[in-house]
Amino acid sequence: MNTDDVLLLDEDLSAPNLRRVWGSFATGVAVVTALDDGEPIGFTCQSLVSVSLDPPLLSFCPARTSTSWPRLRTVGALCVNILAHDQHDLCRAFARTGTDKFLDVEWAPTGNGSPAVRGAMAHIDATVVGEYDAGDHTIALARVTGVTSDEDQPPLLFFRGTFGGFSGR
Repeated sequence: MNTDDVLLLDEDLSAPNLRRVWGSFATGVAVVTALDDGEPIGFTCQSLVSVSLDPPLLSFCPARTSTSWPRLRTVGALCVNILAHDQHDLCRAFARTGTDKFLDVEWAPTGNGSPAVRGAMAHIDATVVGEYDAGDHTIALARVTGVTSDEDQPPLLFFRGTFGGFSGR
């Protein structure tokens, strides 16, 4: 191998540098919601992945500092709302702490009672089945119990600190 062909990687593993590099990976954006004693709760999530089709499983990674995740975990039944291209304000609202995240948000209960945010491009009902330590985050595993989608809606994407969309048609 020619040494000119060797890619020298940046060894700076500081949080700002890692955040910058991970920002090069475009992600969809979701809001994970539940109903806790009649009160809708939720948080913004970029780490949503399909884990298995048989059985249907998904995973997401809430931050350890999340004040919403412990309540959602306790409820167990949740809805993953995959946000549409025009819902960046909603994304920001659910990323905040200490505010009424559902103020002026239209929603309807799903089959498991969790809030389905109106206008989202897809909704996934799920039940938490596991949680795993992952540094400054938690890996949550949930079994999918119901789905719906609006395939005419383009997704909300997050890339290098900004929101955008995508149309593959």
